[in-house]
Amino acid sequence: MNLRPVTDDRLVSCHHLSCAYGDNVVVSDVTFDVERGEFVGIVGPSGSGKTTLLRAILGMAKPAHGEVTTRKDVRLGYVPQVESVDWNFPVKVLEVIVMTRAQRRVLPRITPAERRDANDMLERIGLGGLGDRHIRELSGGQQQRVFIARALFHNPDLLVLDEPTTGVDVRTRHEVLHLLADLHREGISVLLTTHDLNGLAAHLPRLVCLNREIIADGSPREVLVPDVLERLYGAPMYVLEHGGMPVVLDHTEGVVVEPLRPRAV
Repeated sequence: MNLRPVTDDRLVSCHHLSCAYGDNVVVSDVTFDVERGEFVGIVGPSGSGKTTLLRAILGMAKPAHGEVTTRKDVRLGYVPQVESVDWNFPVKVLEVIVMTRAQRRVLPRITPAERRDANDMLERIGLGGLGDRHIRELSGGQQQRVFIARALFHNPDLLVLDEPTTGVDVRTRHEVLHLLADLHREGISVLLTTHDLNGLAAHLPRLVCLNREIIADGSPREVLVPDVLERLYGAPMYVLEHGGMPVVLDHTEGVVVEPLRPRAV
C-alpha cells in the first residue's frame, strides 16, 4: 500500500481508490480529500463500503487499485465501532486509554506520567474520576467517550470514527455529537462514518455519500435531497425542512416513518 505524504493543507487524500474482498469490489474509484480543520461525514447504507474506506485510510486494508496519500507526519486517532469491543475483557478505563502508547511492554504497567496524562484526558471529555472503573461498568455514552479519549491520547491531527452513534440511545447520540463538535472547535479535524442521517449527518458541515462509489459530496443541504438519496439507498426518500435543517423521511411499504432527531449543535 502506498501512503505517500502530501505537503499542503490536505491531511488525507484518496486517489481513484478501489478495495475488494476477493472478486467482490466494495469501494470503487473513490477520490476525495480531508483537509486540516474539516469535519466530514461519510454516509451510506449498510454494506456500502464505509468501514472498508476508513480501513484503507488508516492503512489497515490494502487497495486493489489507486492509493491513499497522507500529510507528512500526520497523526491519526481511530475510534472503532463499540459493537466490536469485548466488554468482558478485564481492563480498566485508564488501561484502555494508555494502550495506544508507543512503547510496547509485555505486562501493562501504567507509569505515573501516563496516569496523570490519562486522567487529564478523562477530565477533558467529562469522565474525571472514572479511570479505575472497569470499562463494562460505564454507560454506553461513557464507553464511547473512553474510546474517543483513547484516540485523542497522542494528540492526533485527524480523529477517525466508525459509526460512533450506532446502537446508542438518543441521549447518548446527543452527547457524542456535542463532544465531537467541541473537539472540532478546539482544532481537531474529524472524519466519521454514519448511517444516522437526521441524528448526526444533518449537523455536519460536509457529507460524502458513498455506495461503493461516491454519489455526492457537499453540505447536508446540497446532498440530502431526494434524487441523491434514492441513488444512495436504492429506494424513494423524502426530505422536509424543519428548523432550517433537512429532515429525511424513509418511505417503507407505503408508510412514512420519521426518525428521531436531536437538537442542532
